[in-house]
Amino acid sequence: MRWLPDPTNVAGIPLWAAVAYEGPARGLVTALKFRGAAGAAEVMASQIAANTPRDALDARDLVPVPLHPRRLRRRGFNQAERLAAAIAARTGLAVASCLERCGPSATQVGRDRAERLLAPAGTVRPAAGADVPRRAILVDDVVTTGGTLAACAATLREAGARAVSAVAYARTPGR
Repeated sequence: MRWLPDPTNVAGIPLWAAVAYEGPARGLVTALKFRGAAGAAEVMASQIAANTPRDALDARDLVPVPLHPRRLRRRGFNQAERLAAAIAARTGLAVASCLERCGPSATQVGRDRAERLLAPAGTVRPAAGADVPRRAILVDDVVTTGGTLAACAATLREAGARAVSAVAYARTPGR
């Protein structure tokens, strides 16, 4: 695995990811996401918690990137929620599942970069009755273009969040 020690900005959001989305890291993400290997979330969370720069996890709530309800029903779980729960168990941070997906449920797989950046816009909203934290850390398994993170961050900010950053297990190299 290629470790990524430095934080970066993706779609205007400060992001720290543990590893490059290639080779064994891609296999681990695939195992969690498509084969239901729940233990993969534990391995991924341990690598995030052990290596994330100190200030990246300071006094914030973990906000898992939501799945569209159709995809959630099909998969049976949200991998970002599993990852956020496992990170919370290691760091003592709270998890705020305060976002939900709406609109079309088309996958990002197979889309080019421009389509990936624009597709998630307007497909995320605050969950009914949920409190949005003032300081949020978005959590996702993998970040490619950052389009989904941008949609989630915009929704959090519109709902009152003052600071939004993100952590992920993996990101596409060069992002």
